[in-house]
Amino acid sequence: MFMQRRLSSFFRPTTLAAFCVFAMPVAMASAQGAACGGDFGQFLEGVKAEAIAKGVPGDVAASALRGLSPDQKVLSRDRAQGVFRQTFLEFSQRVISGSRMQIGQRKMRDYAATFDRAERDYGVPAPVIAAFWALETDFGAVQGDFNTLRALATLSHDCRRPELFRPQLIAALEMAARGDLDPRTTTGAWAGEIGQVQMLPEDILTYGMDGDGDGRVRLKTSAEDAILTAARFIQSLGWRAGEPWLKEVTLPSGNFPLEKSGLDQNMTVGDWTALGVRIRDGASLPASMPADLLLPQGAGGPAFLAFPNFDVYLEWNKSFIYTTSAAYFASRLAGADRYDAGNPAPGLGDAEMKALQQKLAAMGHDVGDIDGILGAGTRDAVRDEQLRLGLPADGWPTRELLNRL
Repeated sequence: MFMQRRLSSFFRPTTLAAFCVFAMPVAMASAQGAACGGDFGQFLEGVKAEAIAKGVPGDVAASALRGLSPDQKVLSRDRAQGVFRQTFLEFSQRVISGSRMQIGQRKMRDYAATFDRAERDYGVPAPVIAAFWALETDFGAVQGDFNTLRALATLSHDCRRPELFRPQLIAALEMAARGDLDPRTTTGAWAGEIGQVQMLPEDILTYGMDGDGDGRVRLKTSAEDAILTAARFIQSLGWRAGEPWLKEVTLPSGNFPLEKSGLDQNMTVGDWTALGVRIRDGASLPASMPADLLLPQGAGGPAFLAFPNFDVYLEWNKSFIYTTSAAYFASRLAGADRYDAGNPAPGLGDAEMKALQQKLAAMGHDVGDIDGILGAGTRDAVRDEQLRLGLPADGWPTRELLNRL
C-alpha cells in the first residue's frame, strides 16, 4: 500500500526506511556503468554487470532487463506522497472500517494454525500481522499493478535515492534467477514492494517463508507464506514476545505536564500512573515498563501509551500517523474498544502547516523538509515553542500557535 516505508518518509529502516536521503551526483560513474542517471540503456548494462557479479546467470539478467524503459507514473507517485497530510482521526477512521474489522477477525480464524505458528516461532501475535495485512493490501485484494522490475529500474535510475533502490533491483534479479519473480508479469506497489504484506525483494530473499509447504515463497498468492514472512520480518525488527504495543489511556484533568508527551521521553508505566494516567481497559502492567504518551491530535484527542514494541511499528513505517493507526487497529483486533475521539482543536491546512514549518525552521528548529506534513521533527519543535509561549505543550499545531509565532 505505502512505500514511505523504508524510504525517505515511507519505508522500513533495515531495508530502506531509516536511511537518510543523501545528495547524489546526477550521474555517478562506476566500473560497471552509470550508477544512476544518464542513458537508460547504459544504466541497465551496469545493472546487468552487477547482477552477474552477484551470481545471477547472464542470460537471466539480460532477458529480465531487455526492453525496460522508465515509468513516469512511478516517478510521479514518488514525488506525490500526500496521504500523511491526513490527521490521525481522518486516517484511522478511513482505513479501519467495520468491514475490515470483520474480515480481519475472519482471517485470524481461517488461518488460525498459521497465526499460531507465527506467534509460537516468532512471538508476533495474530492481530499485529492481520492489521498490517489489512492496511498494506486489504488482505491481498489490492497489491498494486506496477511491473516490479520496471518500477525498481526506474527508481534506481532516478538519482534521488539510487542507494536505496538499486540493491532492491539487484535482489529482484536474484529472485528471477530463483524462479520466484517473473520479470514480465510480476506486479506490485509503485516502489517495488511485492505481495500481500508488501515487502521489498531484499526482505523477501532474507525473511521469506514457505508457510503452505509447496516449496516456494509466494507472497502474492499464499496467505500462509505472507503471514509467516511478515512474522519473521517483524521479529527481526526487535519485537518483544508477550508484551503490549499500544494501550488507550485517559488523562487527569487539571495541570498535567503535556510536555512529557511524545516519543523517547524516558518515562515508565509507573511514572504515568503517578501522574494520574489510567489505562482505559484496566490492564495491569509492570511499573518499570518503558512507555511513551502519544497524543496524535493533541490533548483534546485520543491518548495512548506506547510501549517498546511500538518502536517496531516505526521500523516498519516511519509515518507517525500510519504506525499509530496500524498499532491501534491491531489493538482493536485483539479486543480493545473503539477509542474516545475527544474534541481536538482544529489543525492547520497544508499552506498553514508549511508556513508554520518555515517559521520554526527560521527559529533554528530542525523540521526537515517544508512539506506540510506533521512529522516527528515538526511535532518536537511545536512542543518546544508551545512550552516557551506558555501554551499547552501537546505537540499539536494550532492557528493560535501559528499566529503567536
